Amino acid sequence: MMSNLRNLADQLFEKKLLQRDSSTTELSRHPVHVVYGGAHLFKANTPRKLGDLALKATQEFAPNFAEFARAMWLPEADALPSESESIKSLERKLIDDENIVKSQNFPAWLAWKVYSRTIAKLQSEPVEDFRIDFEDGYGLRSDDEEDHHAFTASSELASSILSNQISPFYGFRPKAFAPETFKRAVRTLDIFLENLIERVQGRSLDRLVVTLPKIRKVQEVEILAELLRSIEERNQLRDGTLKIELMIETPEALIDFEGKIPLRKMVEAGQGRIVTAHFGAFDYTASFGIAGIYQHLRHDACNFARQIMQVALAPLGIRLSDSVTIEMPIPPHKGDHLSASQILENKLAVQQAWRKHFNNITFSLKNGFYQSWDLHPSQLVARYAAVYTFFLQAFNDQAARLKNFIAKATQASLTGNTFDDAASANGLLNFFRQGLICGALDEQEVIENTGLTAEDIKTLDFQQLVQKYS
Repeated sequence: MMSNLRNLADQLFEKKLLQRDSSTTELSRHPVHVVYGGAHLFKANTPRKLGDLALKATQEFAPNFAEFARAMWLPEADALPSESESIKSLERKLIDDENIVKSQNFPAWLAWKVYSRTIAKLQSEPVEDFRIDFEDGYGLRSDDEEDHHAFTASSELASSILSNQISPFYGFRPKAFAPETFKRAVRTLDIFLENLIERVQGRSLDRLVVTLPKIRKVQEVEILAELLRSIEERNQLRDGTLKIELMIETPEALIDFEGKIPLRKMVEAGQGRIVTAHFGAFDYTASFGIAGIYQHLRHDACNFARQIMQVALAPLGIRLSDSVTIEMPIPPHKGDHLSASQILENKLAVQQAWRKHFNNITFSLKNGFYQSWDLHPSQLVARYAAVYTFFLQAFNDQAARLKNFIAKATQASLTGNTFDDAASANGLLNFFRQGLICGALDEQEVIENTGLTAEDIKTLDFQQLVQKYS
């Protein structure tokens, strides 16, 4: 009798429980941001141009690692030297043997490392994800004008793809599928994709997404999926080539008129095309009548929305992105002949905006959103500074904790005891996984400091690692 019960339990487990976990543990790359730009402004070299502008801003407003650290308020930045020769002397020591400096003066090492990696990133790959915008960043225009920009922007994108200038991830955002803009959105979708597909000459479009804004009904997602399938069939593309990105920025996208959370229904309606979901803090908070002065991505209303997104979508492997910082790092004074006070005011204004963006990015990272928005080239400076600081600052402590967890759990396994903190250990694994995915951490560094391989971290299952190393 007992044997029959166990056999039945095994059958039920395999049939009803093993199939339920649809989350992904692939160690595939995720972008740390998305840059939005109006379709009328997009050119094939736009990603590189944005990087050059960010480098120029860094050189003007934070020309060395000490000034950079003070601009971002990195830990103990005020203790770093301010004299040019002293900064250069410390930098030479870091270049000669960074590990010695790291052990003796961690804040100096962190500032130098974050600054160096930020500069290198802006030089090599300043933009990871770019969205050509026909919505808020474009505005309402005549049909002839938008037709023209749909054609020219897609032509420039094709040129960028063929010349390998485009960012690793890219896409475009048409207008919403609301009744008043539906026909215009479909017209742009049609012109853009047909021209792009024709011009890329068979190149893969697997990392292209179509962003659907201001969703209020699941049916909008269903319609977009059907339209994309039709375009694929017409152009003999593999089914599912064209992906969808959801914009979650209306109350109805979170709680529908029946009082249900429709996010998973949207994923189902996307027919396997949904890869990301982005939160739009300002449209969302505006819908509640929250005054503009109090609209920001840390508002309690936004925290509620993000948590619903995480609970509903993260288990499905849908990549999540937070919103935007609207304070732009733009100097108030222009021109080549500025007074000393104007130069100082420019520096203070840009650095203040950098810090606001840095803090917002860090807030998003702490809450499990490893991607958010940039709208201005100078925001890229704070973007990479925040991402690298988040992972590098905690790296040593997290690596030591993970090694300790593995040692304790392995010993417990060998002695027949139970290790009861696997959830914390899985949290540590996720820290390293995300750091590797976004490029903030080097794989060799992780291996040397944790004793694990990238494949180990990919599992995101601490109990499996314990069994492996026991």
